[in-house]
Amino acid sequence: MNDIRVFPVRAFHDNYIWVLRRGDNAAVVDPGDARPVLDYLRAEKLKLTAILNTHHHADHVGGNAELLQHYKIPVYGPCDERIPTVSQRLRASDRFTLAEFEFEFSVLEIPGHTRSHIAFYGGGMLFCGDTLFACGCGRLFEGTPQQMHTSLSKLAALPDATRVYCGHEYTLSNIRFAKAAEAANPELAKWERTASALRARDEPTLPSTIGQEKAANPFLRCDQPGVIAAASQHAGKPLTDPVSVLGAIRDWKNNF
Repeated sequence: MNDIRVFPVRAFHDNYIWVLRRGDNAAVVDPGDARPVLDYLRAEKLKLTAILNTHHHADHVGGNAELLQHYKIPVYGPCDERIPTVSQRLRASDRFTLAEFEFEFSVLEIPGHTRSHIAFYGGGMLFCGDTLFACGCGRLFEGTPQQMHTSLSKLAALPDATRVYCGHEYTLSNIRFAKAAEAANPELAKWERTASALRARDEPTLPSTIGQEKAANPFLRCDQPGVIAAASQHAGKPLTDPVSVLGAIRDWKNNF
């Protein structure tokens, strides 16, 4: 397992398609577009052996069908009829093995961004789609603040060293919002310097870690006095429970 490597393939404006590699085998997470994946596989002389989908949005599954024209492989994803290309439908606590990698993932159900969103966890890696972002979380398109809080709490319970591979390059904009939501948090300035340097070199800011998220991501810090105070000010009323705080700062972020 130690010889598994993860590489980003860029798609659209800010998507990352994650490629797991071991030897000449590859698996891809959330291929919204087949073309950059096929180009990468050809350039690196890799054979695609599996597709993993976290949720149904087109920028995460739009490349499935074309990739399946080239490779007869399993597609692992949520129990959601909106992804007809999924062949292995997964629920909470399911486990599956990528045979060519000799590697097992466990499945977490993390609704909020969408109703059927899942994450893949294993080997110290978390592929969480658009639920948890570096210093942020996804919009609540199909879920509630309670669902998102529960989902983020599941992810926050993973080991601090877990590497977080999310679906988009949103880190700097998320940090700017986090500085408004918890201005006194010194971790944000440190993270902003690091992320700014990476983006200046046109490098990804990902992966982050669960420990880093717990230290700086306001959506994982809805029980902290600074976040509570900022959320209450935005809402125009006192907020006391983490779910209400999360709902308020998510609404604030939508229009930030």
